[in-house]
Amino acid sequence: MTKLPLSPLFPLVFFAGSALAQENPPSAPLWDVGLFAVGVSQQAYPGAAERINRGLVVPTVYYRGKYLRADGDGAGIRAIKTPRFEFDIGFAAAFGSRSDEVEIRRGMPELGTMVEFGPRAKWNLGSYTDGRLRAEFPLRGVFDLSDSFRQKGVAFEPKLIWERRVRDGWSYNASIGALIGDRKLNDTFYGVAPAHARAGRPAYVADSGLIAVRLAAGVSHALGNDWRIFLFTRIDDVGAAANKDSPLMQKKTGGSVGFGLSYTILRSKAAASD
Repeated sequence: MTKLPLSPLFPLVFFAGSALAQENPPSAPLWDVGLFAVGVSQQAYPGAAERINRGLVVPTVYYRGKYLRADGDGAGIRAIKTPRFEFDIGFAAAFGSRSDEVEIRRGMPELGTMVEFGPRAKWNLGSYTDGRLRAEFPLRGVFDLSDSFRQKGVAFEPKLIWERRVRDGWSYNASIGALIGDRKLNDTFYGVAPAHARAGRPAYVADSGLIAVRLAAGVSHALGNDWRIFLFTRIDDVGAAANKDSPLMQKKTGGSVGFGLSYTILRSKAAASD
């Protein structure tokens, strides 16, 4: 599932994951308003054989206050900020997939748009190879927007992120991490209830543990003051997953790729606090 940029004016709350996240430049405005268009081709879920394609155009509102934050790196309340450590509480969301898009899940409950909420700790690890390195540790409850916000479990996604900003408006990032879920979340993706068992899809009760190991990379380029383009990709590997024996696990490795274009319509004259 692919996370998207924040859009408080859109009915859903989306924000960029590591593939899209870019650190704010020193001259970033306190707030700006614009539009974001994105196209994504991705696995229906980690381990799925099928791919799904999604496109979306949404308005964006970014706010870079000292405590309240809504920018390319997240949305929520920043409680602690030091040169080395940051702690915030925020939101995330990701595209889902319909059961008729995934043959092995046909007749099973759909995987809706998942909304996540919870704390995140970030450590600045310093500069390496002309870029900045940091570690993130988000722990979030997962809720299904398509199922009346029913709670679907808890996700922990530690990751190591390297970012570099160079001249002429180019920015690069790469990350490695792991997605870990409790039993309820894993059962949402990989469990098969007896009522949904069929030939080739036996009943299965999922365990808690690793969902996927993730490698991601992204590049963006500013086209003048108002336009920016993004390219991003991610590889999910489920070879060591806790539920690799689930009948819903059909492909060990899968990738996501996408393209985005943002346009800033209006920005404040005041600069962000940091």
